[in-house]
Amino acid sequence: MSPDPQVSIIIPFLNAERFLDEAIRSVLAQTYDSWELLLVNDGSTDGGGAIASRYANHDPSKVRCVEHPRRENRGLSASRNLGIAGARGEFLAFLDADDVWLPQKLEQQVAILKAHPAVSMVYGPSQRWYSWTGLTEDQGRDYMPNLGVAPNTVHSPPMLLTLSLERKATTPCPSNVLLRRATVEDVGRFEESFRGIYTLYEDQVFFSKLTCRTPVFVSSQSWDRYRRHPDSCAAVVKKDGRAVEVRGAYLKWLAEYLVKEGIDNAELWAALHRQLWPYWHPILSRVINGARQLKSRLARAHT
Repeated sequence: MSPDPQVSIIIPFLNAERFLDEAIRSVLAQTYDSWELLLVNDGSTDGGGAIASRYANHDPSKVRCVEHPRRENRGLSASRNLGIAGARGEFLAFLDADDVWLPQKLEQQVAILKAHPAVSMVYGPSQRWYSWTGLTEDQGRDYMPNLGVAPNTVHSPPMLLTLSLERKATTPCPSNVLLRRATVEDVGRFEESFRGIYTLYEDQVFFSKLTCRTPVFVSSQSWDRYRRHPDSCAAVVKKDGRAVEVRGAYLKWLAEYLVKEGIDNAELWAALHRQLWPYWHPILSRVINGARQLKSRLARAHT
């Protein structure tokens, strides 16, 4: 039996044959070597399972394939949790099957967490990656989002959650973070009820549990490429016009969670109330938004 790795990497995949190989190769290219890779098959019916098996058979000491009983499709959160259940590392890293890591991701993030023992998670900005298509019209579209908070510092709870609610700070991409496994178990794993269209907020639900209770290190360093494509969950939900509905489900869950956990931070609750107001008063909210849009159009017409 090989010694326990420092980092357990979890890649859930569902019919991700198109991108999975590239994601795995970005793990193999890491400059940090103390890791294990768990490839979690969430009921794929394409060739993704064969790709995962090929890597596991080539290096079974570092790569494992796992799946749900009866090869069921149970959703992204359940698949992340299955990987967590089998993890042996002190730290956890997630990589979505359509994203890729930069080579020094693990080396630099492990160093940060070891230098800050009270911190539960480290993340930085994720490059929004459009140029992967190779199309001329996509070559200038890549960009780095503004973090919205001071970089290269530790942020105490629940500041990051408050700013995220107000859309003043960027919520980290799962592919970018490195977490302490003990803290993940302490706050509870991913909420498996957020699946289907609600998968759009499954990561934000988990990060909300973490950032309302634990300190987090935010870095200026970018460690991943977040692939943008029309089949992603975010793109599909937006196209279907259900983004407002899905966000409402997240906000309702968050209010119930904060009550249950006894989180009584005044600024956090004020921010949450402001976000919930349109859902509590939908008719009045539509009237106010309509008036604002009319005022804006009139202002533009007179300039």
